[in-house]
Parts: sequence; structure tokens; C-alpha cells
Amino acid sequence: MSNYDGPDLKRPEIHAALDRYWRSNVRIMIVLLVIWASVSFGCGILIADWLNQFRLPGTGFPLGFWFAQQGSIVAFVLCILAYCLLMNRLDRRHHEELESINKKKTAGS
Repeated sequence: MSNYDGPDLKRPEIHAALDRYWRSNVRIMIVLLVIWASVSFGCGILIADWLNQFRLPGTGFPLGFWFAQQGSIVAFVLCILAYCLLMNRLDRRHHEELESINKKKTAGS
């Protein structure tokens, strides 16, 4: 069992680091959701008629139909993959930032 109680939220530098982490997380989610909605709603509904003049190579399906049926799913899976990669990078940076803050605290004590 660990004796770690979590970050000391009373310290302003840790509180600021957690705020930056959360803001970055929300920004990533918003960007990826906008991309997914744009592909799903935009390509599958709004500009589907224009996209239907093109055919998906090898299948003959109209491109607008493909985006409505499969493209939004592919975009969603790619958004999930991008979210995982971006959050792993953000988590690593956040962990390094908290470690450096804690090292400054122990060096100053």
C-alpha cells in the first residue's frame, strides 16, 4: 500500500500545472470532436451530393455515400487513436512537470 496522497493542491504551482493539464485535455477533445463531426455531418450529409460525383476507387460507390456509411466510423477510430497518442504525450509532459516541481520543493526544503 502506498503512502502517496496525491498532489498538494494547496501549492499554487501544482494547482497551475493541473489547470494547464486539464485545459490541454479539453482542447484536444474539442478539436478531435470537431473533426469527427465535420467528417460525419459535413461529408456524409452537407456536401454528400457534391462528393457523390466522385467514385471510391475499386468499389464504384459514390464518395458521399461512403463517407455517410464508413467514413465517419473510420474518422472516429482515427480520432480515438490520435487522442490516445496525444494524451500519452501530454501525460508524459505533465508527469515530468510535476516531478520538476517536486524536486524544486525538496531542494528548497
